[in-house]
Amino acid sequence: MKPSLDFSRFRVITFDCYGTLVDWETGILNALCPILSAHGATLDNAEILRLYGDLEAHAEGSEYRPYRGVLENVVGGFGDRLGFSATTREQQSLPDSLATWKPFPDTVASLRRLKAKFKLGIISNVDDDLFSATASQLEIDFDYVTTAGQTRAYKPSLEIFRLAQEKMNTPPGQWLHAGQSLYHDVIPAKSLGTSTVWVNRPSQRPGSGAAQSASADPDVEVHSLQELAQLAT
Repeated sequence: MKPSLDFSRFRVITFDCYGTLVDWETGILNALCPILSAHGATLDNAEILRLYGDLEAHAEGSEYRPYRGVLENVVGGFGDRLGFSATTREQQSLPDSLATWKPFPDTVASLRRLKAKFKLGIISNVDDDLFSATASQLEIDFDYVTTAGQTRAYKPSLEIFRLAQEKMNTPPGQWLHAGQSLYHDVIPAKSLGTSTVWVNRPSQRPGSGAAQSASADPDVEVHSLQELAQLAT
């Protein structure tokens, strides 16, 4: 951790949602494991998350489709890689499950603590309707919400970060971005001159979780949102 970061200079903190605020690993595994089991495919959890990260990044890097379609494509990709044909219902089950994914135990209290000092925003690779199913579980009103559905582009594309900055009307020096994924969040945010926090939560696939693997140099690394709230307030 780099202790020299001056949190008092930030006006806004933005967050990735799934993986950072919401336990997407549990949600992903709960949705995918029954499908794999039904087709006799056996992978350990870390390998499921690795393959998920690869397939999601590939789907998001192709021609834009809504995130629901990305997740359906991921399920189909598991079938392609493992030798089975996923049914339409199985493909739909992953995006349908997103509304049931739960915040991490420290998320709500930490957001409330941070909200008392900063404006807060979301920058998420999701559709607006899917995020709305999650928003009520986070229990605060975010000042800014920017989604891939609004920009028709997925992180690590800079388009979604630029739209967020336009909404916030905040210079990079007063904006802190926090995310679990080095690939989706830390690398693009740093390229815009924004300070970054890597929320490197404990994972069944340490270092990457369900995201594409990458290397980066965040300004601060924490292992929970509670830790970030303690540093920043």
